[in-house]
Amino acid sequence: MKYKRILLKLSGESLMGEKGYGIDENRLTDYARQIGEIADMGVEICIVIGGGNIFRGLSGSQKGFDRVKGDQMGMLATVINSLALCSALNAIGQKCSVLTSVRMEPIGELYGKEKALRLMKDGNIVIIAGGTGNPYFTTDTACVLRAIETEADILFKGTRVDGIYTADPEKDPNAKKFSEIRFDEILERRLRVMDLTAITLCRENGMPLYVFDMDTSGNLKKVIDGENIGTKVIP
Repeated sequence: MKYKRILLKLSGESLMGEKGYGIDENRLTDYARQIGEIADMGVEICIVIGGGNIFRGLSGSQKGFDRVKGDQMGMLATVINSLALCSALNAIGQKCSVLTSVRMEPIGELYGKEKALRLMKDGNIVIIAGGTGNPYFTTDTACVLRAIETEADILFKGTRVDGIYTADPEKDPNAKKFSEIRFDEILERRLRVMDLTAITLCRENGMPLYVFDMDTSGNLKKVIDGENIGTKVIP
């Protein structure tokens, strides 16, 4: 086993599966099985999920929503997704706790670094919901922040694309995939991997990032085992 403690960032959009909106139960169950598989290997797991399958604050503000309220709605969307994943993990016998970045008892306990570490040491999968708790910050930034705080070995970003390309592979058939790339090159090429704040946080704090296709069942275990199926980003 290559990693002892990881932070896994999951896309809210990916939870839609084939539905186009909300949560696809089959996708949710598959995610839970993949996560449970590596938990059984002894990996300590912290998870941050986006909320784009329900509401995006930025897109809402473009349609007339107040940006702060829109971002707060997006934070609540991440809580819904976190509770759903936690429930799916519980259903397959995994211990799971939801922590929230703003007070929301009894839905979840307020996040704190020591609390998260203690829960993981006790065998819990920890899901941190609510982004950073502040508007104008994405869940990409939140996942990097939590990865640094919880002293994760690596940040895994599970998406529907199998890594980082020179261009959007869904739009450009000539796009070439990187097996490894530096944060500086991502910034220079203006590749849309994560937002600039998140990339800068990773680079300045030496947090390695691995982007892979989470929607293919079994891939999470493969990246934990060190198989090179995605793109590693190094400081």
